[in-house]
Amino acid sequence: MDLLTLDFLGKPLWTWALFLCLVMALLVFDLGVLHRKSHEIGIRESLLLSAFYISIGLLFSLWIWQFMGERAALLYLTGFVVEKSLAMDNIFVIAMIFTYFGVPRAYQHRVLVYGILGVIILRGIVIGVGAAVVERFEWVLLVFAAFLIFTGIKMLRNGDAEYDVAYNPILRFMRRRFRVTDGLQGERFFVRQTVGSVGKTALFVTPLFLALVMVELADVIFAVDSIPAIFAITTDPYIVYTSNIFAILGLRALYFALSAMMHRFVHLKTAVSLVLVFIGAKVIGAEVLGIEKVPAALSLGVTATLLMGGIALSLWQTRKSNAAMPLAVNPVQPE
Repeated sequence: MDLLTLDFLGKPLWTWALFLCLVMALLVFDLGVLHRKSHEIGIRESLLLSAFYISIGLLFSLWIWQFMGERAALLYLTGFVVEKSLAMDNIFVIAMIFTYFGVPRAYQHRVLVYGILGVIILRGIVIGVGAAVVERFEWVLLVFAAFLIFTGIKMLRNGDAEYDVAYNPILRFMRRRFRVTDGLQGERFFVRQTVGSVGKTALFVTPLFLALVMVELADVIFAVDSIPAIFAITTDPYIVYTSNIFAILGLRALYFALSAMMHRFVHLKTAVSLVLVFIGAKVIGAEVLGIEKVPAALSLGVTATLLMGGIALSLWQTRKSNAAMPLAVNPVQPE
């Protein structure tokens, strides 16, 4: 029991264990019970599953309120909202990846859930390193803030950029170094197939596994923006990590509903850009004005207003476009 009370990144070890056990239990329930058999997830099921994950994430904020106080809970909620909004932009990339590899909707959920495992590990490493750097060099927060402002302005100027899966260097490397099957092999990531005419078998990776790797890589690239944004809100590693993971859990579940109507969120990128600029500006502004922190409630209010305003304006402007417009890109398999 003494081991569980040891301090780890500013919190007792049992609080980290509690969170990870909760997340793993949710994933086991999701993949082993709700989706034990692969099937196509419809919009209604996607919305219900996402509502379930969001409810768990919001209930966790009550536990943080009880354990760490009101300010910590507000910071958690702000990080939760920011991470979820930033991750929405990643849905388009994931949809492009699935379209490129020709992954049926029945198998997409399997890739997304297994992808969460990679997110849990990779985000944990990056956040742990980031927390150590920020604790040692506080001026790094100003660098993060400047980067967020630069990124937000760049997003406003560039608008929507095309994501070309075929020319990803990691994908090209894997195709050269690994044996890849010609097509999907059901929901399997690896299969054994005969090589040559001698009847010898070898291990092959399937396009479904390549899709999983590309989704993980997209998350790593996406984390370059999202993690500095959360650190600019709070430097508490526990709040940063838990808000990140719960936001991604809920959004991955919502993927099947959002991917069919992403064409309607025409102002979402603008709203996200303004959120990044606001978060960066408040950190620099607090330093210039000599105040300790911008009130957490104010940060949450401004962030939520910008995002909800962007979503509401988008839905109103595209209200006549009710038909779903899924991406229609023929999968290409370059050598």
